[in-house]
Amino acid sequence: MNSTYLVVMAGGIGSRFWPFSRTSHPKQFHDVLGVGRSMLQLTVDRFAGICPPENVFVVTNRDYTQLVQEHLPELPADQILGEPIGRNTAPCIAYASYRIAKRDPQATIIVTPADHAVLREDEFRRLMRLAVEAARANDVLITLGIQPSRPDTGYGYIQYMDEQSLPGGQLHKVKTFTEKPNLELARMFVESGDFLWNSGLFVWRADVIIGAFHHYLSDIAEVFEEGADKLGTAQEEDFISQAYSRCRNISIDYGVMEKADNVYVLPADFGWSDVGTWDSLHRIGHHDEHGNMINGDVLLYDTTGCVIKTPPERLVVVQGLEDYIVAEYDNVLLICKRSEEQRVKEFVADVKAKKGAGYN
Repeated sequence: MNSTYLVVMAGGIGSRFWPFSRTSHPKQFHDVLGVGRSMLQLTVDRFAGICPPENVFVVTNRDYTQLVQEHLPELPADQILGEPIGRNTAPCIAYASYRIAKRDPQATIIVTPADHAVLREDEFRRLMRLAVEAARANDVLITLGIQPSRPDTGYGYIQYMDEQSLPGGQLHKVKTFTEKPNLELARMFVESGDFLWNSGLFVWRADVIIGAFHHYLSDIAEVFEEGADKLGTAQEEDFISQAYSRCRNISIDYGVMEKADNVYVLPADFGWSDVGTWDSLHRIGHHDEHGNMINGDVLLYDTTGCVIKTPPERLVVVQGLEDYIVAEYDNVLLICKRSEEQRVKEFVADVKAKKGAGYN
């Protein structure tokens, strides 16, 4: 039996990617890269050969279970874990870990977000196999850290210690986690050479992460221990509804990773992006000779450095724009300077307040 399991976290809304990412149809269910596959589909695709299909679990909001089934029709319904409410990544990971541990106490679990991009998949698979082997052989919590290419203030950072590594020397003990820093601090981190971006990718054995919950988030562990016998049965849905009402809203980073003393990081460089913003899409997308990233039926004149993503059935003609976002989906058209994209969340809040819920 292959004891490698995959947990795909697919419950977020991704509001910085509005108007594509909407409450009714979040980013992970879109073909963001224009390759004919949604972010969720691409995420599951890249683990082919690492984890067998019967060991793939997707955790999502119950409102999105139907969407998950549409995008992953080969995934049995009992491998889609529906959350009644969003409670951040710690309860999500606890739910999946307890469910998998009940089925296979020897399980090694990979946890991945559903909406990140990986451009060099062979290198990604090589590193994931290395991390799985290390997690299977050691009582450690592993995260993948991305070699930073610039002082980005949109990511968390991981500092590691060169002198403390697991056998083989490629996984290093984590010294500190730092949430999104200001630009000056981000510059210092990148220049120091011993900081990595926090990718949100984790690898660990089921017993090790459950032990960490007991130690650092005992209130959440207690909730899931009480109902562990109901997981995988007809009583699971009712139990999870009740369990989530008792769980704190807390991330795995803050709740466990920043506190544990057995956290190791594997430095990685496989063309990663969290595609969290329109600018990050521009950075990884294919550009025309004028630096425009285009996805749609578009004619451009005197236009440079833009991100243009529009419905294929609509012809869009753009003249004279420089470094803009032009994004249309359903009933919303966004035109915004790329340098002002951090205001998208503000726009969404205003739209909700002034126009109602049909646009967010």
